[in-house]
Amino acid sequence: MSDDIAFLDATAQADLVRRGEVTPEELLEGAIARIEKLNPGLNAVIASFFEEARGRVAKLPDGPFRGVPMLLKDLGGAMAGAPLYAGMRFLRDAGWREPEDSYFTARLRAAGFSFLGRTNSPELGILPTSEPEAFGPTRNPWNTRHSAGGSSGGSAAAVAAGMVSVAHASDGGGSIRIPASSCGLVGLKPTRGRSSFGPGVGERWAGCSSEHVVARTVRDVAALLDVVSGPGPGDPYFAPPPTAPFAARLAPGPRLRIGSMADVAPRQSPVHPECRAAAERAARALADLGHHVEPSYPAALDETRAIGAFVEIVAANVAFALDRAAAKVGKPLTEDDCEPLTWAVASAGRQRSATDYIATLDAVHAFSRRVAAWWSDGWDLLLTPTTAEPPPPIGQFAATREEPFKGFIRAAPFGVYTSSFNLTGQPAISVPVHWTAEGLPVGAQLVAAYGDEETLLRVAAELEQALPWKDRRPPVA
Repeated sequence: MSDDIAFLDATAQADLVRRGEVTPEELLEGAIARIEKLNPGLNAVIASFFEEARGRVAKLPDGPFRGVPMLLKDLGGAMAGAPLYAGMRFLRDAGWREPEDSYFTARLRAAGFSFLGRTNSPELGILPTSEPEAFGPTRNPWNTRHSAGGSSGGSAAAVAAGMVSVAHASDGGGSIRIPASSCGLVGLKPTRGRSSFGPGVGERWAGCSSEHVVARTVRDVAALLDVVSGPGPGDPYFAPPPTAPFAARLAPGPRLRIGSMADVAPRQSPVHPECRAAAERAARALADLGHHVEPSYPAALDETRAIGAFVEIVAANVAFALDRAAAKVGKPLTEDDCEPLTWAVASAGRQRSATDYIATLDAVHAFSRRVAAWWSDGWDLLLTPTTAEPPPPIGQFAATREEPFKGFIRAAPFGVYTSSFNLTGQPAISVPVHWTAEGLPVGAQLVAAYGDEETLLRVAAELEQALPWKDRRPPVA
């Protein structure tokens, strides 16, 4: 497989298969060859399913993405008989294998994707970088001294380097959008309940987490949303269905009223000039396209209590995740079995009572209503930087038993613009509109009202035309 084919998006690769210009076997072997060539320097893929994929390639379903290679993140996306470690040495050393496909994975399988392996993720997805002790750091293809972001950093590095055209990702506080920004990709966090976590899980992180992909193009993100959307049997809730397929609604529509909040983060974390530049470049492009862009954002986003509520939700759910891991393996999990930060976060979560937790959820629901009121006042989209800092050097999030929260504190600039919309459940997308003088990508984020991915994707597609990015390739490719 040529580099030109490797850097096509998933939609274009699938078209080649349908036209008979390339076979699923050729795409598969090309992706395997690129992984074997590039992964030693990037450490994006931590488990491979190459032989299983070769055994299945001739029997792939005739779905819209038949034969397109894909990687699954090492967090979520359960696949029957395949490893899923969640970045944990404890599960890796136990040789854990999942007993069944998740509904999400089954839908991707039915669409014809060929699964090649698992991508690196921080332990339990806690940090905005992918540097777990169990597998080591994933390096950014644009500059290997820097982080690829997290928690979907392995997936983002793999797509940016051309190992695959699209990869599974998940987002509990920015974990799709942050690595998409770090690696020059498109990353959509869908509306809460847009896709199912079943049958093994009803929700993750009290509804803060969503699953989707990182990709090179908006059309891939939209088409994959059509593949995975919709409730599974017994889901506790689901997002309102779209009026038409997402991929069919990418043409320009009405001019919109867009608020910009590039200056909010100094109240919580200083904004790097490169990140401000990304948002400002997107704002200028949107204005040139005829949209009305002016400084405005929901006042509730200034509330620091919301960040505390997010941390409390994460802590309780990390404690629960450790209990689940112990139950899977069938033996107790101790402090020595996980990273210092993981144990410290879980310990903090165990200090809160059930009524404390419910009070936190109640506060989050009230916060969500205050944020949503801004959209009800006539705004269509919110524009922000994706992160308050460009991709940091590898090693800045390391923690010790003596200072277990060191990495958590360092993480603040990377979730300051993203995590609020995990709390509210709104869809948000990061698009790669800017590169630093050192050649590192920096994204801008757009946020829509609950359930309105259609507007979000349509405007992101306009930005893609105005500020084209899909043909840019990193030095490690």
